[in-house]
Amino acid sequence: MNWNETLRNNVTRAQELKTYMRLTSQEEEHMTRILEQFPMTVTRYYLSLIDWNNPEQDPVFRMSIPSIRETDLSGDFDTSGEADNTVLPGLQHKYRQTALILSTHRCAMYCRHCFRKRLVGISGGETAGNVDQMAAYIASHPEITNVLISGGDSFLNSNQTIRRYLEAFSSISHLDLIRFGTRTPVVLPMRIYDDPELLDILARYTKIKQIYVVTQFNHSNELTPQAVKAIRCLMDAGVIVKNQTVLLKGINDDAGSLGTLLKNLTRYGVIPYYIFQCRPVTGVQNNFQAPMARAYAVTEEAKSLQNGLGKTFRYVLSHETGKIEILGPSGGRWLFKYHQAKAPEDQGRLFSVALRPDQCWLSGEDVRGVSREGADGPGETAA
Repeated sequence: MNWNETLRNNVTRAQELKTYMRLTSQEEEHMTRILEQFPMTVTRYYLSLIDWNNPEQDPVFRMSIPSIRETDLSGDFDTSGEADNTVLPGLQHKYRQTALILSTHRCAMYCRHCFRKRLVGISGGETAGNVDQMAAYIASHPEITNVLISGGDSFLNSNQTIRRYLEAFSSISHLDLIRFGTRTPVVLPMRIYDDPELLDILARYTKIKQIYVVTQFNHSNELTPQAVKAIRCLMDAGVIVKNQTVLLKGINDDAGSLGTLLKNLTRYGVIPYYIFQCRPVTGVQNNFQAPMARAYAVTEEAKSLQNGLGKTFRYVLSHETGKIEILGPSGGRWLFKYHQAKAPEDQGRLFSVALRPDQCWLSGEDVRGVSREGADGPGETAA
């Protein structure tokens, strides 16, 4: 069975979950209503990782199966300002050196914490159009040194489409590397290890421009022998594999779970890249966001359990103004630093915030350094 046939066997309806778990008629009705707004698709492989004797405490279950908490529609559908950064259909240019492509709205599994919940599995209206037009834009902007092909899931594109992207971008002299954002090693690893054509394409083009795969393992339960096999196949093809984890309440917001994940990633040659603060996305915010102060303590304790390579990640939030690193508490306030910035004048800028204990995100006032009433100390920023 090829990977497309495997996907056709995905679980997409509440009724199909009855094979795995008990659902009352009311629970099925609630879930069906949720799916009208936020669809579900889960590979049978990923479902096999769930402890069905205790599903609601299982991290894989919580990341893949709809919850009544998704009916809380507080938050925003575009927390990173993607609409404002779009320069061509499906092409974003937020950071000076990086072009980001929304190559598809499809994924092998729709993560319940997805920050592109507005489009994944719903609409291809924001996804990429003409590859030649995008290549021409990138070629005309020599400041762009890398392209991130994302989605949806970039490896849900056909091999022909993946080859087309690589062909178009490999000839652009000022590009140093090409990245693919994909969770297929996590949720559909056979897409990689059962597809020699894909591996041949990657092996051929990584000799021209270094190819990186940035994946997202969020819990060590996802690092199965099949997932490791997929990682090894990518590495054997000359691809560099990195991981970015989303810190998720009830999934990995304890030092033991997060520390074990980071340790196992480095064991298999995957260097942790970022740990992201979960974004305040509609249908996600009150389900998965953990307060930043507590999450920082978790990441620091998890970091203390690692060797040097496992300590290289940055704990960041992907704000509409840039990628902001959470540096930690100092003198009664919290320090933050722009690791990447949309505005050139913000690049590398330090600022401090009087963080509330329950605060999960930064407001516009926070990042501008505007002091809250009653906050200790000045709100000015430091260069």
